[in-house]
Amino acid sequence: MQIINPATEEIISTLEEDNQATLEAKFEVLKQVQPEWAKKTLQERISILATFSDLLETEIEALALTLTNEVGKPLQQSRNEINGARARIKWMLANAEKYLSDEVMVDEPGLKEIIKYEPLGVVCNISAWNYPYLVGVNVFIPALLSGNAVMYKPSEYATLTGINIEKLLKKAGVTEGVFQIAIGARETGSALLDINFDGYFFTGSYKTGKYIYEKVAAKMVPCQLELGGKDPLYIAEDVADIDATAIATADGAFYNNGQSCCSVERIYVHEKNYEIYLNAFVNEVRSWKSGLPTQDGVYLGTLTRKDQIRVLENQIENALSKGAKLLFGGKAGNGKGYFFEPTVLADVTNDMLVMQEESFGPIIGIMKVKNDEEALKLMQDTDYGLTASVYTADQTRAEKILSQLDSGSGYWNCCDRVSAALPWSGRKYSGIGATLSHLGLRAFTKPKGYHLRG
Repeated sequence: MQIINPATEEIISTLEEDNQATLEAKFEVLKQVQPEWAKKTLQERISILATFSDLLETEIEALALTLTNEVGKPLQQSRNEINGARARIKWMLANAEKYLSDEVMVDEPGLKEIIKYEPLGVVCNISAWNYPYLVGVNVFIPALLSGNAVMYKPSEYATLTGINIEKLLKKAGVTEGVFQIAIGARETGSALLDINFDGYFFTGSYKTGKYIYEKVAAKMVPCQLELGGKDPLYIAEDVADIDATAIATADGAFYNNGQSCCSVERIYVHEKNYEIYLNAFVNEVRSWKSGLPTQDGVYLGTLTRKDQIRVLENQIENALSKGAKLLFGGKAGNGKGYFFEPTVLADVTNDMLVMQEESFGPIIGIMKVKNDEEALKLMQDTDYGLTASVYTADQTRAEKILSQLDSGSGYWNCCDRVSAALPWSGRKYSGIGATLSHLGLRAFTKPKGYHLRG
């Protein structure tokens, strides 16, 4: 398998892919060593994973450069991702004892009733390339904390980062063999589904998630899916600082080249603020520096996947054919690398592909609305349900709108953010199950009720 730098199209590494036999062998190792890892006290596991977090900080420059070279995000954004992962780990370690320890529910003379949180066993984590550290720690950190062994399959576009993660976990003191990496692309991921893991945790597209969910259903084991979104954002007429709002929401749409599950993908603006918002939004986008992601000051690097260029071009062509206006961008780069201009489309309608299908790139459609009712109706018009945002001076108004949207997260006067303390979950095509928060810690356990008399 060739690892290609998306900014230069140079081959930076060649790796041997796993096959069914090597995956089965790794699975057998995981089964053998998992009990040893589970026997460690929770405090011992917490200490080991704290060391892993410290190693991320110590080696951040080398780790960030590897991440940038294989996925194309600007170097500073790679550093930001690793630091963000460390912040999530910190919350998990601080709260693990609270949520993973035994809970005494009844304690009276002659009877004690307890909930114990036992590990699932050996879990399979098929991860994503857009934020390999962030979406990775959402799964493998609580899985390891809970006493599980983990088969971790990084995306083929972030394999070198996956290898780095495995090395640092071993260096931190995780039991030898309890974290195994599966190397390969689609065929490797499919082969993992034929192995009898005790749980499957996937981050990626709806199409692949649906395939995994159907394939493993008969095994009757947990299967969590963190999938994509078509996340809407509404800007009401009472927003005081349109310039600041435009800056914040442009970043919400285009950070990491728009390659985020919770990127803003649809914007609805009250007619009172529409023109001034468009001007401020385009001015902000125009100010960004694009270029090689290793250069200082670059905000937009490259797309990670070459195939996504055609997806974006198709959405732009569809929008323009239906009457949208191209305010900025709209083209791929001419030279080497998977560069694509940040693209702003105005006067869009909700039947356009750019407002219905996940873009996962630096493109946004902006639409004028008359009132909250119209905005709400349009925001509801989607098969996805990951996040939704409302900008208004009135919190009650925002919560009223957000409460009517079938999404896993709601934002008032912010967007494109994740907190370790809150559950990260999707609805409809955006997934099933939750990571992060106490729900995400317990997702990797099997609760058992003990009825103790005597």
